[in-house]
Amino acid sequence: MATQTKTASAARTGFVPVMFAVVLGLGLITLTGHVQAAALHDAAHDVRHATGFPCH
Repeated sequence: MATQTKTASAARTGFVPVMFAVVLGLGLITLTGHVQAAALHDAAHDVRHATGFPCH
């Protein structure tokens, strides 16, 4: 009787969470950078300037 062992590589296992974090982060940066709603703009104003993302 032969047994087979399946192993998942660490690179393959961590790909989906990393891509999710990248997409979520880019989406948040895009929204706070381009949406001009007064409440969102005021809430993110200092963070945008601190990270060097112009908003005016």
